[in-house]
Formats: sequence, C-alpha cells, structure tokens
Amino acid sequence: MRAHAHPRPRTRRTAVAALLCATVALGAAACGPFGEDEKPAGAFGDLTGSQIVDKAFAATKSAKSVTVRVDLRSADEPTSGFLALDTRGKCAGTLTLGATSTAELVKADGKSVYMRFDEAYLREQVKEESPEVQEATLKELRGRWLEAPLSDPDAKDMLELCDLKSLLGGFEQGASGIVKGEETTVDGQKALKLTEPGVDGESSTLYVATEGTPYVLKMVTVGGDEPGTIAFSQYGKPVAAKVPAADDIVRTD
Repeated sequence: MRAHAHPRPRTRRTAVAALLCATVALGAAACGPFGEDEKPAGAFGDLTGSQIVDKAFAATKSAKSVTVRVDLRSADEPTSGFLALDTRGKCAGTLTLGATSTAELVKADGKSVYMRFDEAYLREQVKEESPEVQEATLKELRGRWLEAPLSDPDAKDMLELCDLKSLLGGFEQGASGIVKGEETTVDGQKALKLTEPGVDGESSTLYVATEGTPYVLKMVTVGGDEPGTIAFSQYGKPVAAKVPAADDIVRTD
C-alpha cells in the first residue's frame, strides 16, 4: 500500500554529530601541552590524555555492536533517544525530537529501513498539506511502519545514525590539552575521567573504561550551543532488530 504523503525523517543527525564533534578531541582545538610533572593514571600507565582518547575511540569504532543513548539539550529543539547497532548492518532505536515528536527506526536486513512516527511527528510533517491529505496520511500511517529502500535519500540521515564509524567520523587523533582526572564509575563500570576545557564556558568530558577493552562509556558537553550527553553501553550484545509484521508496513513504492 502506498502512503498518501511520505514524511521526511527529521532526525537531528546534525545535532548528534555536533555534540560528538564538540566533545573531547573530536575536532576540538588544542588547549595547550601537558605539564612535565603530570602523573600516570591507573590502568593507562603513563599514557597522556590524548593517547588515552585515541585508544578509546579506536576501540569504540572497532566494536562489533553497541547501544548509543543521546540527550541533547539545545535551545531550539531538544533531542533524546537510543540506538542499538552492529557491524552486520542491524540497527534499532527511537528518537524524540522536541517535547513530543517521536520516530522509531529498524534496519534488520540489507534491503530496507523501517520507520514509524507518532501522531505529533506526522502532523508536523504534513502541516503544509491540504486537510484531506493530512487526514489520509494520518489514517494510513498512524501506528504503522513506513518501509523505504536503503537507497532512499529521505532515509539517509536515519541510516547514518546506524553507522558508528560515521557518527565518530569527526574524531581527529593527537589533540592536546586533555586533562586526566580521577577514576570513577559509569553505570557500575570503572572509568577514567578526561576533560578538555573550552572557550566561553564550554567544556567536554570523556569517560573511558579502565577494565577490559578501553571503550568510551560516556561523553558530556556543557555550555556552548549543543550541550548534552552521549552514553555508550551494551558492547558486543546482540541487536534486537526484526522486520515488522507485513500487515503493519506501508511501502513507499
């Protein structure tokens, strides 16, 4: 069945990328060298803050699977949600844009992406259409999944969210000025805190696992235009992504 009007996914992928790029060493400007009397920090021995960050992002990019939780507090449109993704191409998650608009995503095979939108999201997308088209679209898509081929340009932003290497693509190795802090815990996992002071009250903090693989566990940016948190968990766990039931699918072609 063909939908009367296809809502274009509005994912705030650019906002997610902005937060990543604003957080510890992701393209941030250097803030000065380390002092010669800096002491080693626990599990990472005498590695500098920059070396630890490089090591952590290399490990995270190489993960077989991970769940990413996002909480962006930008003034124009807050964004929150989670995505579970793996290197086999599976992806599933939910994004809430603003106060109410929610979009769900499932990519379970190499052929299609499935998106489901709540009524607030749908109404926003078709608000410029005639009343007849608005009601027809709501009737057809309410509670159902919109299927699109992976080549569909309207699904591009969603699909980029499903690619961990794409999300972390702005990472630049060798940044300086990253200060090693105390050892702490993130969701029960031991972690090292690393901070990069910024300008105009903005700063970024990275938490790296100190036991097992040195994965990134959490990234926090305060101040600036895109403050927020991105947390990484469930490394190596299976991604629960299944193609929706045929009766619940509306196809774009």
